[in-house]
Amino acid sequence: QFMEPETFKELKVETEGQFGGLGIRIAIRDEWLTVVTPLPGTPAYKIGILPGDKIVKIEGESTQGITIEDAVKKLRGTPGTKVNITIMREGTKEPIDYTIVRDIIKIEAVKYKTTLKDGIGYLALYEFNSNSFEETTKALNNLKKQGMTGLILDLRNNPGGLLDQVVKISKLFIGENKLIVYTEGRRSPRQEYRADEKAFFSDIPMVTLVNGGSASGAEILAGALQDNKRSLIIGSQTFGKASVQSVINLDKGYGLKITTAKYYTPSGRKIQRSEKPVVKGSTETYTGGIIPDIVINVSKETEAKLYQQRDEIYVSGKEPVSAIKKEEQIEDVVLSRAYEILNAIMFYQNIKK
Repeated sequence: QFMEPETFKELKVETEGQFGGLGIRIAIRDEWLTVVTPLPGTPAYKIGILPGDKIVKIEGESTQGITIEDAVKKLRGTPGTKVNITIMREGTKEPIDYTIVRDIIKIEAVKYKTTLKDGIGYLALYEFNSNSFEETTKALNNLKKQGMTGLILDLRNNPGGLLDQVVKISKLFIGENKLIVYTEGRRSPRQEYRADEKAFFSDIPMVTLVNGGSASGAEILAGALQDNKRSLIIGSQTFGKASVQSVINLDKGYGLKITTAKYYTPSGRKIQRSEKPVVKGSTETYTGGIIPDIVINVSKETEAKLYQQRDEIYVSGKEPVSAIKKEEQIEDVVLSRAYEILNAIMFYQNIKK
């Protein structure tokens, strides 16, 4: 795919963690522009856009058959300007219109909390941008200083990002030169990415959370942890987006993006979702993605409320608080179950000692 200077510039800016727009990751599904996930704290996230929403119109024009590049040009723009979109959402019969004000999108790669009760730490990894490994390492070290003895790694709604960051973060948890991920294509020989001999956090018991908004790099990390039996995966089936795209710098600001191979987990599972569904009776399912060890599906309404609860309001001199009032908050069932499971794992390991 040949990229004009403007398009190529957008690609580079995004991986650096800052751009102007709505704050959503998008993909093409069944010829329609589809939201992979909104990014926390962004205009799309705050207004209620959900993973899986199909953007059927932009400024009144149908998006059927649109390319990702054309969609990006229409959705991104000068901060403070407005864009009108129409979406179709699973479970609703009528389209929903939104007017969203564009803003500078600064991607927060990592959010972590001080250790929960029983020494369990929580770390949410939102994006694999150029700062993710550094931020993750800092967060883990801080949690360890606070007495962390177990970790909940939250990859829900993480749309992916830079492969080198994914591999570096995987190496924090996986050692012994184990396989993290490999790529293979029709004309591309197998290329393996392996862990180092030692991992700084290889002994910390952990569980990992995923959902339908976990894609690409998040799926690579989850797949590596699952196949190497390093972490239980909890939640719902991931998005299924993992193709190798090489970017080549050309003269005068132009660029070339080529899909050359697919990503596979250490056990050989292809992460990329199948183009056609597998029909079993009246049910349609897709192969690909990461299927959790413990599946917990929640409703769209519950996910929408939880997305809002995770957003925080920052006031100078005060601790950040949830954007949703405490009395209006709902239980994060997946997180609660993960805490119970991890606590049981830690208890069992202590008995063995």
